[in-house]
Amino acid sequence: MGKCEQCIIKQFNSLKSLTKDELIRISACKTSKTIKKGEVIFEEGDSINGIYCVKNGVCKLSKLSENGKDQIVKMVVKGQLIGQRSLVSNENSNLQATALNDMEVCFIPRTEIIADLQKNPKFSFDMLKDMAHDLREADDIIVNMAQKSVRQRLAETLIYIHESFGVNPDGTLSVILSREDYANIVGTATESAIRVLSQFKKEGLISTVGKFIRIEDINGLKRIE
Repeated sequence: MGKCEQCIIKQFNSLKSLTKDELIRISACKTSKTIKKGEVIFEEGDSINGIYCVKNGVCKLSKLSENGKDQIVKMVVKGQLIGQRSLVSNENSNLQATALNDMEVCFIPRTEIIADLQKNPKFSFDMLKDMAHDLREADDIIVNMAQKSVRQRLAETLIYIHESFGVNPDGTLSVILSREDYANIVGTATESAIRVLSQFKKEGLISTVGKFIRIEDINGLKRIE
């Protein structure tokens, strides 16, 4: 998968703050992996012992509730890092990471990242900013769950996927999620998610092509209250 110092992916995360020598050292010890769609990268409670840099593909981070239902808390895209919070806190992961499509990732051992966190203040600060951003997103999710309807949350999810991951040539969303996944993102029953998506379709806000969803009226979705 190439050398870290030559990889453009690092420009999208805190690894951009590492020096050339630090990147060369990391490149010599990283492990490149191909993750198949549906494969679990790590499970809740696992000791990750490093971070993953996503070179291609999308994965979901989810947490299993007491009633056995998954709650998707974040979708990780190309260029982002996974596992930095567990690395810094030296705790087992509290989330599970699952590939939503075929992925290419690079795994960097904990010892290498910790050494750079201790020696490179800019790298440390950038990683802290990334984690602070994640915390802000988590705060927004909590507020949305408490104050917004399922229709609003599902509309915002469709808009987020459209704006974050783009579309296929035919206009359908590039990321395929199951109806259960949509339910797990917005925190509702699968049946409720299916019903709301059907309502959106009848209202002309979306259309479907097999398992794919196409947004027909994004402004209409933004107006949902």
